[in-house]
Amino acid sequence: MRQVVVGSAEDIRVDEVPRPGPPGPGQVLVASRLVGICGTDVHAAAGHHPFIDRPYRPGHEVVGVVERVGEGVSDLAPGDRVVLEPNLACGTCRQCRAGRYNICRELAVFGCQTPGGMADAFVVDRDRLHAVPAGMSDELAALVEPLATPVHAVRTAGVRAGSRVAVLGAGPIGLLVLVAARAAGAEVVVVTDVLGEKLERARRLGADEALRADAPDLVERAAAVLRGADVVFDCVSSASSMAQAVELVDKGGTVVVVGIAAGPTSIPLHLVQDREITVVGSLMYVREDVERAIALLSTGVVAADDLVTAVFPLERAAEAFAASADPRQVKVLVSVRPQLRGGRSAGPAPRRRG
Repeated sequence: MRQVVVGSAEDIRVDEVPRPGPPGPGQVLVASRLVGICGTDVHAAAGHHPFIDRPYRPGHEVVGVVERVGEGVSDLAPGDRVVLEPNLACGTCRQCRAGRYNICRELAVFGCQTPGGMADAFVVDRDRLHAVPAGMSDELAALVEPLATPVHAVRTAGVRAGSRVAVLGAGPIGLLVLVAARAAGAEVVVVTDVLGEKLERARRLGADEALRADAPDLVERAAAVLRGADVVFDCVSSASSMAQAVELVDKGGTVVVVGIAAGPTSIPLHLVQDREITVVGSLMYVREDVERAIALLSTGVVAADDLVTAVFPLERAAEAFAASADPRQVKVLVSVRPQLRGGRSAGPAPRRRG
């Protein structure tokens, strides 16, 4: 079968590898349909991700179809559509026993530390899969995993009715933090970014104000709308964004680090101490966050076309990664279509949008 391998940002290829064997007890064989590329993948390809070694075999945002189930799997059947929950936890450490398996001491991520689903097929444990509702399109289902991270961040921060929220960065995660915060009851949401088209997208998705992150008066303009942010979500995670986050959050408020920093990043600790600011990290999600993401998407809180800006066939994975590195793109998907004899793929090539 075909599987994408990333050696570097300039070395992304489709390899022929052995097709996975039959699923074992409690496992499921899944045929991939759509696979998202996220900031984690872009950073890893460039060699900037602190926890992913190259070469790696990507694919942790996966929508697929069940091909075969192993012994003991009775609630899924061939033909069922599923989305992957890629965190692979030990289940026995202190964190796992407390239900926080997203920070398992032995955590590995499918498609990051193990071969992923940007391939024709893969085998995974049944408990790593969620059924896709019948009325949900594959493209919308491809947003389940990306939305689960913001849902977890919003839940971790305690956003509720009346909360005043700032979101730094209007990439896919920042925009979905906006969506999740609104769904949790946030009264005011301000979003920042350096690109005008992303700010306009944030306005369309419900931001009360969308401001240039590099404006010299950003803090003052945002503060005029927020009148003290209860929570600031840093989806950029740089020294400058963290400084802005600490300036924007109200005394006694919370800064949530959602973006992945390339390495050590300075924090204005004198302000953190003086204003009793809580700074908390947010990593991935757990099952209840994925289920909440599915439920939210089922209500139409966001449409696939709001975020999906390009779709490439698997054989053009290198182009898909290049597009994902373009800040003008939002969510780029790779379409995995059945391969015919002679190496051709079935069906028309997906269109590119945006």
